[in-house]
Amino acid sequence: MCRVVYSERDLHIGSQAVVSYVLKSEFPSETLSLVAEEDTGDLRKDDARETLKRLTKLVNDTLATDETYIRSTLSAEDVLSAIDCGKSEGGSHGRHWVLDPIDGTKGFLRGDQYAIALALLDEGKVVLGVLACPNLPLAPIGIQALQSSQDKVGCLFSAKLGAGTEMQSLDGSPPVKVYVTSTENPEEASLFESYEAAHSSHDLSSTIAKKLGVKAPPVRIDSQAKYGALSRGDGAIYLRFPHKGYREKIWDHAAGYIVVTEAGGVASDAAGKPLDFSKGKYLDVDTGIIVTNQKLMPSLLKAVQDSLAEQSSSLKGHKWDTS
Repeated sequence: MCRVVYSERDLHIGSQAVVSYVLKSEFPSETLSLVAEEDTGDLRKDDARETLKRLTKLVNDTLATDETYIRSTLSAEDVLSAIDCGKSEGGSHGRHWVLDPIDGTKGFLRGDQYAIALALLDEGKVVLGVLACPNLPLAPIGIQALQSSQDKVGCLFSAKLGAGTEMQSLDGSPPVKVYVTSTENPEEASLFESYEAAHSSHDLSSTIAKKLGVKAPPVRIDSQAKYGALSRGDGAIYLRFPHKGYREKIWDHAAGYIVVTEAGGVASDAAGKPLDFSKGKYLDVDTGIIVTNQKLMPSLLKAVQDSLAEQSSSLKGHKWDTS
C-alpha cells in the first residue's frame, strides 16, 4: 500500500477545512463567518483533481481520530465548502471567527515553533482566543531551553474576555491560570522577536533593546507561540517591525492578542495606539507591534519612538548626502 505524502500546503488547507467543519458542527444554528487565509480557487481547477482527492483523504483521516466527528465521510465538495467558509472579510458588526491554520510555516517546516491560532470577534472586539503550540515546551523557554529536547512539549493557551488566560498540555492536563511577568526593570527583561529577519527588523529591535538597557540576547521563535510564551511570563517584551509596505493580517495576531492581554499584558502599535481588529482582514498599525506588561510599556514605548526617530533622521541624512 502506497503511503500518501502531504505537502505543506495540503496541511495548511487541510487544517483550515477541519477547523471550519468542526466550528460548523459545534454551532449548527449559526451562519459561520470565518476570516482565514485559504480559498478553493486553485483546487476547483481541472488539473487539481489529484490534489483535492489527497486533501479530502487528509481531512477525513484527521476527523476520524475524534469519534465526535465520524458521522459520515466528507466528499470533496464538502471539503471545498468547509474551506470556502474562510472567505469572510470580518469587520465591526456581528461575530467572526479568525483562523491561521498553521501560523509560522517556516518554523513548522523546520520542526520548530508553529501554532494553530483561532479567535472570535464580536462587534469588532476579540472576545475569545485559542493557541495550540505543538512544539512549545511546557517548561519556560529561553536560549538554553529552546535548544533542549528534554522538555515535555505541546501547549494549549485559551483566553476569554474578562476571564483571564489558561494553559494546559495538549495531552489534556488540567488548565492553570497564567500571567505575564511583573518585572518593571528593563535590565531584567528578555525580548522575543521573529525568527526570520524578513518578518521583522532585528536591527531596530536591537537598537530599542540597547536604549532600554535589556541585557539578555533576544529569543527568536516563529509564530504566535511568542504570545503564548509571553502570557506565562517566559519573557517580558515582544517586538515586531515588518518591512515597509507590509500589511499585518488579523489572523496573525488576534488569538495571541487576547491570550497575552487577558494574562495582564498590553499590546499596541509603535505610536501607542491599541490594536484594532474591527476593520476587516488587515490591522492598520503605525510601523509595528509592541507587547509587554503594564509597568514596562511607558519606557518601552519611549525607546521605540526614540529609535524610530533616529532611524528616520539617519535615512534622511543618507538621502541628502551627496559627498
